[in-house]
Amino acid sequence: MSATMTVTATATATPSTARPGAVRLTRRGRALVLLTLVGLLLTAFVVGRAGSSQAATETTTARPYAQTTVHAGETLWAVAKRVAPGQDPRAVVQQLRELNHLASGGIQAGQQLLLPHAA
Repeated sequence: MSATMTVTATATATPSTARPGAVRLTRRGRALVLLTLVGLLLTAFVVGRAGSSQAATETTTARPYAQTTVHAGETLWAVAKRVAPGQDPRAVVQQLRELNHLASGGIQAGQQLLLPHAA
């Protein structure tokens, strides 16, 4: 006895949701597109900031600092009170130290000091 079995395959057509010629991106492809866009935006931001800060630097004119000479027996506190009588001497002393790169408050008679613009 011989048994014959017939198998027929039926193909069911599923309607495609994609339009003909449309590009379908995988998860990795979408991530790559997103990273590329973020990179371009970041680059545009950095270039824009560099251009604006450079333009601002070119348009402002740097004022030269005024100078003073330390008198005999004068301290940094006394210089601060002399050059900026209406301001808090503590703030002026700190500005003088930073502007003149002074590690301590010690100064000598005849020494030239740059003065802050506000002083």
